[in-house]
Amino acid sequence: MALSAKTLKVGDTYEEKVVDNLTRTQIVQYAGASGDYNPIHTDEVYTTKVAGYPSVFAHGMLSMGVTGKMLTNFVGDGRLTKFGVRFTRQVWPGDTLTAKATVEAVREENGEHFVDLTVSTVNQDGAEVVSGYASARIDP
Repeated sequence: MALSAKTLKVGDTYEEKVVDNLTRTQIVQYAGASGDYNPIHTDEVYTTKVAGYPSVFAHGMLSMGVTGKMLTNFVGDGRLTKFGVRFTRQVWPGDTLTAKATVEAVREENGEHFVDLTVSTVNQDGAEVVSGYASARIDP
């Protein structure tokens, strides 16, 4: 069922667990899919001994991608018109991520209806790892 301007209200939320116990294998698979082979995401020795991090960590765009999946599950495929994020914390192997969209506005523009959303993805400790915004076309 598509979202409707008649039924959405400012403050409505949609929340979804988007990653459960992120694995190093998933991070390496994302490196292959994206073509981003930066060793801080895949090489434990380089990451800890050279770069000085405690472990490899996920690509920011992986976090954005799973957040975007939550958005399309909420608003529907092909309806997003804007989506932008800021990466606020690193995502580590073992993290579980939950993404939430909150309705900020329901509006009409040139005869089309839109919903404006704030987006936040947090880890299992409640620490925000992604913050952002999105807009989508909705039914009247």
